Parts: sequence; C-alpha cells; structure tokens
Amino acid sequence: MSAPHLPKVAGIDPEVPVSTQTAAPLREIPAAPGAFIQDRLAGWVSDLTTLHELTERLASTATLDAALNELLHAGAALVGARRGLLVLERAGTTTPSTTLGLGLGPADLGHLETVERSATALGRVLDGPPEAADARGGIATPDLLGDQDLDPRHREVATRLGYAASYALPLASEAAGRLGGAVWFYDEPGEPSEKQRHLVGLYARYATEHLARLTELERARADIATVAEELLPSRLPRIPGVRLAARHRTGPQGGGDWYDALPLPDHALGLAVGSVGGSGPSAMAAMGRLRASLRAYAVMEGEDPVAVLSDLELLLRLTEPARTATALFAYCEPATRKVVLAGAGHTPPLVLGDRRCEYVETTLSAPLGMLACWEAPSVEFSPAPGETVLLYTDGLLRRTGDAMDRAFARLHSAAASVPKADRHDPAAVTDHVLRAMLPDGLDRSDSTEDVVVLAAHFD
Repeated sequence: MSAPHLPKVAGIDPEVPVSTQTAAPLREIPAAPGAFIQDRLAGWVSDLTTLHELTERLASTATLDAALNELLHAGAALVGARRGLLVLERAGTTTPSTTLGLGLGPADLGHLETVERSATALGRVLDGPPEAADARGGIATPDLLGDQDLDPRHREVATRLGYAASYALPLASEAAGRLGGAVWFYDEPGEPSEKQRHLVGLYARYATEHLARLTELERARADIATVAEELLPSRLPRIPGVRLAARHRTGPQGGGDWYDALPLPDHALGLAVGSVGGSGPSAMAAMGRLRASLRAYAVMEGEDPVAVLSDLELLLRLTEPARTATALFAYCEPATRKVVLAGAGHTPPLVLGDRRCEYVETTLSAPLGMLACWEAPSVEFSPAPGETVLLYTDGLLRRTGDAMDRAFARLHSAAASVPKADRHDPAAVTDHVLRAMLPDGLDRSDSTEDVVVLAAHFD
C-alpha cells in the first residue's frame, strides 16, 4: 500500500526538499544608509556639479584673455581665496609672458615683481622640478609670515599687500607641457583642504589644455593678420590735392578683401577696393595676385577703369576659372577733382561733405569671373572741395548682422553723423564710421568677415 501523496499548492511539489542554502524570508526592511554616507554622496555630487559648471564656463571662452580671467576667478572659488596671480609663459617660444592679477592693481603687481622669483611659490612651480610640488601638483605656504626662512623682500611685500598664506599651482599637462602657473593668496594663515586641492588640480589640467588650444589659435590668427598686412600697401601715397586714410581687419581664417592706392602718371591717383571669394590661405594668395595684376593694368591704362577691369576679368577667367571676385577701380585727378570709376559687382562709394552725404550711382554689373566677357559703363563725378569719397568692401556691411538694405542705410547714417569738425580729416571720418557701424570693434573674434575702408579727402 503506497503512502498518501501530499497535496500540491500553487504548482509547488511538496515532496521536493527545501534547500538548506535558501535565504530566509525577509522579516523587516533593511535600514537606510547612514547619514554620514548620504552626506558624503551629496558632497561628491555637489563637487562634481561645481566642477562641471566651471569647466563649461571656461570652455565657452573664445579668447585667451577671457580664459585667463575665468581661470583665476574659478581657481579662487575652488581654493577659497580672494586674490590671485597668473603667469603664462610657454617655454621654447618667443611669445612674451602674460601676467594677470585678481584683486591686485598695477601697483600691487609691481611690488610682487620686485621679489626674487625663486623666493616665491609661483616661481618654484614655474621653474622648479616636479618634486617641488605636492602630490596634487601645488605648493601650499600656510603661514608666510611665520616662516623663519622667508625671503626678507617677500616678507616686506606680503606685509604691504596684506596676505598671510598662498597656494601655487602649475598650469601643466602631459599633452601641452608646462604653460605657466597660478597662485592664490589668503588674507589669514591657512591652506586649501585635500578635497579643494583635488578639485582645483583637475580644473587646472583641463584649463591647461584649453589655454594651449587658444594660444595656438591666437598665434595662427596673428600669423594670418601679418601675411594679410604684408599683401596690402605698406603706406599710402602722398598726392597733392588729396589726403588718404585706410582701415583694414582680416577675419580669423584670413580672407580676400583688399585695397590699394597708387600714384599714376600726370599726378593722377588710382584707388581700388575688392574682395576675392572664399577664406583662408588660398583666398589670401588669390587676393595678392589680383591686386598685383590690377596695379599693372592701372599703370598702363588707368585713365580707362573699364579697360582695367576688363583685363582683370580676362586674366581671372584664364588663370583661375573657378574663382570669383568683386572689384572697384577709380581714376582720380586731384587737381581738377575729377573721378572716373567702374565697378564689378562691388558696393558703391559714398560721398560725404558739408552739404551732402550720398551714394554714387554706379552701373549694376556682375562680379569678375561670372561672365564670358565683362564690360560695364564707367561713371564720372566731381567731389566738391572738402568732400570725402568713402570706398569699402561688403564685409563692413555683413559684420553688422543686418540685411543688406538696412546695412546700407546704417552706413549712410553713420557717415552723415560725422561731426563737421572731423569731416576734413579722412582718418577721423573712417574711425567714426567704424565706431558707429561696429560698436563692438573691428577685432571681434566671432566674426569671419574682413573689413576694408578707404577714404580719400579732396582739398
């Protein structure tokens, strides 16, 4: 007779023995982590959030000066200091060092420079071996005035400026090398905590990489600007009866806007402005070739601006068929105040005087390189004594950010607002127009447009 079977409950076979390794059922909910762990986690999250915000602000800086200022302020916040000093000097280059202070005036910086470099923590992180710094890369001096071995001149300067402690940190990374160093000053004896040193060390390494990129970018921009300036006239000619002034700025990538002023036979003067399509070294090289060619054609047949631009069109079509350009050439006889000009897709000149401010009506024509044969009628006009003829490239209009019709109106308004006392000075006229058109200045880093303004004042 077989043993009775136990009943099954919910599909579980009661004959299968329960494993001795099975955990006992939970009798109560586990206790939450301790307050200490929660506080620590909250502190880590807060530190990471702060570091993220500071690095985001640093990454948004587009110029070296802005980045250095942001680094000084962020470092001071991380180590709990009020004042600081930063020195940027990349080894192996001819770039002069940059010194920037936070909460320190020019006189304060002058006092600090009188202290022997090797006697300061900043000097040691700039020149000393890596072992001179702590594990985080910095040098803490928690009690300057209490240091018996402190350099006497350093003690005198610290007392004068009212700081009692400092923390110096090199600006270095494996990829960028050592770019410089920073030091932050405390009003009372003290030093940053281990957590503060860790955070500012992480921030400084990121900042070093960002500074290295900006340094290379600014060096490249400076090289481009130098090349562009060398491709343009080194000085403007002096012709009786007319005075000249020019302003030119190249975009960060280098562009093709140019101008020229050259003396011609019979005491005449040739004025030209133009723009080559594109940007970068290729556009700059094309601009140089175009300007040189126009000078040659102007010397041979400058009294006929249409012939000058026709020859330039033919040359461009034969040698650089994929290139387009705009140009305006004016043949001037200062003795008789006669101007004959022709334009190829270029913006019209503007005449400014005591009695008028108006654009010269020129014939509408296509840019160079867009037609099989370029030719358009020339325009002749006579500036009155004391009037200024303003030539410019469309980069001046585009940098305003306005639509072209509004930009033309804005230029007219800027010229009309030149004070009467300045209208007989072509340099003052160009500077006033540029200030009115570009309140942020010509050197705005986020603009890719070249700007050329050439003014001719007829006596």
